[in-house]
This record gives sequence, C-alpha cells and structure tokens, in this order.
Amino acid sequence: MPAEVLFVCVCGSEFLMCVISNRPSRLEPELAQGQGLLPSGAGDQRAAQGCDRRMRGLRWRYTRLPSQMEDTVSGEEGEEEEEEEEAAPGPAPAPAPEDPVEPQLTEASQVLGASEIRQLSLHLPPRVTGHPWSLVFCTSRDGFSLRSLYRQMEGHSGPVLLLLRDQDGQMFGAFSSTAIRLSKGFYGTGETFLFSFSPQLKVFKWTGSNSFFVKGDLDSLMMGSGSGQFGLWLDGDLYRGGSHPCATFNNEVLARHEQFCIKELEAWVLS
Repeated sequence: MPAEVLFVCVCGSEFLMCVISNRPSRLEPELAQGQGLLPSGAGDQRAAQGCDRRMRGLRWRYTRLPSQMEDTVSGEEGEEEEEEEEAAPGPAPAPAPEDPVEPQLTEASQVLGASEIRQLSLHLPPRVTGHPWSLVFCTSRDGFSLRSLYRQMEGHSGPVLLLLRDQDGQMFGAFSSTAIRLSKGFYGTGETFLFSFSPQLKVFKWTGSNSFFVKGDLDSLMMGSGSGQFGLWLDGDLYRGGSHPCATFNNEVLARHEQFCIKELEAWVLS
C-alpha cells in the first residue's frame, strides 16, 4: 500500500479531502498488544480483526474544502467591495470663485484705465455691483467749478465716485455713499472711503472714530476730518486741493504732496 492515499468525498453540502497514511503512529504499539486478546481458532474473526487493526493503524487527515457556493458568494462579496470602492464618491470639487462683474461705463474715463477701474470696483459696496457708471460731471466738459458740480448732481441720489488726476499724474479720489450736495454739516455713511493709486491701489475705509464723511459748501468740498485736517478737500474752482491724514479714514496723503493742482476731475453716479 502506498505511504499516503488522497480521497475527496462529499458530505452534505461540504467537500472533504482525506489523506490516509500507513506510516507508524502512536497507536501501533497499542494495536500490537491487542493481538494477544484474540481467541484461538477464530480464523475468519482474526482475518477481519487484522484488517480492522490495519485500518485502525492508518492515520487519517481531513481537510475541509470550500464549496462551489462559498466560492461564488466569496467572489460576489469581493466584486461588491470593489464596486463600493469604485462607487465611493470622492471629495466634492471646490466651487470655482466667481469672477468680478465688469463695470459698465456710459463713456470712457479720462482719469482711470480699464485695469484701475476693475481693481477699484472690487472695493465698492455690494449694493452697487452691476450698476452702470454714469458720468454726470467732468472738468473737461463742464468746466472747473464746484457750483457746476452741484448743479449736475441735482436729481441724483445714488452713490458717487470722484476720480482725480493731478498735475503730477497721480490718480486718487473718493467714494461717497450719497450724491454730492450743498450741506451745513457732514453727511454720508460708513460706506464712504478714500483711495489712491501710488502706483498700486490703496483703499482707506472708515475707521469708526467719527462720522465726518462729506461736507460741501460753495467754497470747498471736504471728505474725512479730524484735528482740523481733511482727508481730501477741493476748492470752489476745482483747481486746487489738499490731502492730509485724518481720523475718519486713517489715510495716507493721497497725492504726492499735501497740496496739489487738479488736472482732471470726474464724478460718476453708480445707479
């Protein structure tokens, strides 16, 4: 008989692999002792018992084999796990930032170029975003006169953007939350701010320290104040002006010098 014999048998829904070995085992000494217990003269019985002893002396090893159903279920589970991994959604892509709305001007500006206008528009209050810019006053068309500026502003209530270029080529100005008008005292809201391109854009927002936003009379126009200084002031002829640091906006001097001469001034209504 070979040293080992391999059998595969079916037990119910399970497959068993059986290995029979005739190699010596710990049972053989016990079986040898049992040979003397057989009665004499029982030839057939001895033959049967000898065969039984030989069979019992063999070593049996069983190994349970996976069934076809288990293979199928295992394969399906593996496929489901792969499908779940493939179907698992990744992190949602971040929404692309919205591009700023390009301001629509009723006519070309003689003070700022397209790049400066785009930069400045990013600092305007959201309520004016998308509104057209209407040129209601410019010195090249309406003359150098503050009274003329007041007249052109009549009938307008929306916010105003003042753009200036001085004799040195410096560009600066102010945003007023309301239309420019004659007044006995200061008016406006915290949306008002000053700005300057020197050459990069600098914006000076309201600090909250006071409410001296805008004040206009026949002789001058003032924006921002504190300690007797004005952030921006223009004379009645719209020819000379000045700029000083003030508490309202904590601004720098907008022009290259505290005193300047106006070359071009524009007033745009944003409504």
